[in-house]
Amino acid sequence: MSAGADEALWYLMRGTGVVSLLLLTAVMALGIATHGRLHLGTLPRFATRLLHRNLSLMALVFVTVHVVAAVIDPYVTIGLVDAVLPFTADSEPLMAGLGALAFDLLIAVIATSIWRKHVGARTWRAVHLGAYAMWPLAFIHAAGIGSDSSAPWAQVLGIGAAAVIGGSLAWRLLPPERASETVAGR
Repeated sequence: MSAGADEALWYLMRGTGVVSLLLLTAVMALGIATHGRLHLGTLPRFATRLLHRNLSLMALVFVTVHVVAAVIDPYVTIGLVDAVLPFTADSEPLMAGLGALAFDLLIAVIATSIWRKHVGARTWRAVHLGAYAMWPLAFIHAAGIGSDSSAPWAQVLGIGAAAVIGGSLAWRLLPPERASETVAGR
């Protein structure tokens, strides 16, 4: 590859990594917030579920491009096996492994969602709960291995993403009557 192509690939890997984290944050927050209680404005429940599903699929596309770019980047020593088998990479095995583990969980959540009728509601729900582990794994991966993690803009995005997830979880843990008061602004 030429130097320009290598640089473009590196920017593709970085950019899709950042967008992936933002999409995963939106998917996670939407999943947490809408589970049984919150409606987005006047959107009917089915539209909210479609938004959650479509953002999830978009996140999968961006994460996949991120992984493929990492595998084919000549300067990154991540093989295809390292991208899916956690903690096997020669370089940064812990951080790359956390990313691989998050990727595996994302694939499992998407796959069981696609085949939900075939795997059953109980299995789907058990695997779907893996998303609660997937997001922090992806977040730590981004903070620990991302070449931009010390940049102020990346830190602001990271703090914002953590605040969104933390706020969503806090809201979800509120008793239903307190949560409806919060949404209604009472």
